[in-house]
Amino acid sequence: MALSVFARAGLGAVAAFGFAFHAAAQPGNPASPSAVFDRTCASCHDHPETRAPDRATLRRLSPEAVFRTLTAGPMAPMAAALPDDQKRTLAEYVADRRMTGERSGEASAMSNYCGAAKGALKAGPGDWNGWGAGVGDARFQPRPGLDQAGLKGLKLKWAFGLPGASEAYSQPTVAGGQLFISSDAGWVYALDAKTGCARWSFQADGGVRTAPVLGEAGGRALVMLGDIKSNVYGLDARTGELVWKTQVDTHALSRITGAPVLNAGRLYVPVSSHEEWLGSGMNYPCCSFSGALVSLDAATGKVVWKTQTIAEKAKPTRKNSAGVQLWGPAGASVWGSPAIDEKRGLVYISTGDGYTAPAAPTTNSVMALDLKSGRIVWTVQGSAGDSWLGGCETNAKNPENCPDPTGPDYDFSSGVMLVKAPGGGDLIIAGQKSGVVWAFDPDKKGAIVWRASLAQEAPNARGELVWGGASDGSGAYFGLTSNGLAAVDLKDGKVRWRRKIDLAAGRAAGLSGAVSVVPSAVLSGGWDGIVRAVSTKDGAILWSFDTLRDFSTVNGVPAKGGSIGSAGPVAADGMVYVGAGAVGVANGRPGNVLLAFAAE
Repeated sequence: MALSVFARAGLGAVAAFGFAFHAAAQPGNPASPSAVFDRTCASCHDHPETRAPDRATLRRLSPEAVFRTLTAGPMAPMAAALPDDQKRTLAEYVADRRMTGERSGEASAMSNYCGAAKGALKAGPGDWNGWGAGVGDARFQPRPGLDQAGLKGLKLKWAFGLPGASEAYSQPTVAGGQLFISSDAGWVYALDAKTGCARWSFQADGGVRTAPVLGEAGGRALVMLGDIKSNVYGLDARTGELVWKTQVDTHALSRITGAPVLNAGRLYVPVSSHEEWLGSGMNYPCCSFSGALVSLDAATGKVVWKTQTIAEKAKPTRKNSAGVQLWGPAGASVWGSPAIDEKRGLVYISTGDGYTAPAAPTTNSVMALDLKSGRIVWTVQGSAGDSWLGGCETNAKNPENCPDPTGPDYDFSSGVMLVKAPGGGDLIIAGQKSGVVWAFDPDKKGAIVWRASLAQEAPNARGELVWGGASDGSGAYFGLTSNGLAAVDLKDGKVRWRRKIDLAAGRAAGLSGAVSVVPSAVLSGGWDGIVRAVSTKDGAILWSFDTLRDFSTVNGVPAKGGSIGSAGPVAADGMVYVGAGAVGVANGRPGNVLLAFAAE
């Protein structure tokens, strides 16, 4: 499952539109942008049943964001034949305003620019570095500098506006006194973690949704992250200067959604993709992508090894009625961040469903790979035979590019957690979109220790657990798309508590974003735009803040909050940070703000 500038479901529809657009609007076509849109876009964007963003939603985007999508984002391969001036005209039509340039995106142009930091840049024990705040990916900070009383007294300290952004879907990293954040606009920023003053900026080739990771490599501190064009960057942490850039996958629809993890001089990068919507139309040769994990030398960006999650290379299968060659097998994207097991010399990943039928045996699986070589050591599959594409429905008459049979979409859409078991030993914890939480034994090649279902309240279990849980060594905590939170006991998988969240009128339901945990509290954000701290004991709400409003920002960039749907809040050094504004799968509200809270 994937989120982007346009939303996961909408991205597939936009991709389908892109192929039609490529065919219908070749260079020299005299049609006006209105006519081009009506002819090639309206069939998706004017029909709610497709779940594509409608015209009103598209109009909320900046023309710069639309232009980036056409030139450096998911639609770039499909719009490659168009000259830039035609792409620019279409972007201005969709966004209903002229492009004005993005000089304000540079840190040096901001009102709170404060220049490079002094002193050592190194992650400390109270920091939140990367996606999981540790190589085990448990999303637990035992020393956040906040007790329960401090959490209850949190107040907004400052807000930072993300220039040109349509979605704030990247999770911040807070380390060495600095905060590193990015956005779908492709800008990466280093801020002072306490004040939010802007230290440097860097613009990637595509939107960036991964959490950055800070570490030392090649004798200097680097910030490392990936973009939606499958580029991975190593930036000088003090200046933002590009040290190296590596494209880890060349498939037109590949992207990086899960944050890289740094360990012992190697950067481990998961590779996922844009899911094709309804097979992306009769003229698209669906499907040939395979998920992957890539190991890079962190000092140079050089590829050490790359392992595909589907061992069999895609090959021609059949032709559709339009005479277009179809391919398979495909899928098994690695949506989430890896977890490192130094003791066993392994790295753990989880995979999504297949895009073609029959689904490969490594889809919807947890996999263990050798850290040094990338060799697959073992695989455990959660749900077999699950092939799914956006818009293709289970037990329905589907367009012929859809997989047959079409499965229920039971991805492992987030990474796994490696945690200490309460009775000794270790456990691998993984949440699946079926609503099932699994515990695997790493000493027994992933043997199942227990499984727990959290899907009782969901009218349809698909998507119940999405972007990931957190564990404090006693329990595992998950947000639910059925609009609640739940805690599972690590000893036996029994559900400790479930907490239903009441919504304000007109707010979108679902807490599918990743949660984080600190002693005594779980931090969570929802599609309703509210960030909350709840008790680990019983789920009672300790604190909440509504982000759905406009904010005055420390950098002078106009900003508004929105839905919180993928990256979760983080806690470090006495503060809580969260990005607000994700469109995602639930018609969320876009936004472009990073919020910083501290206790009074």
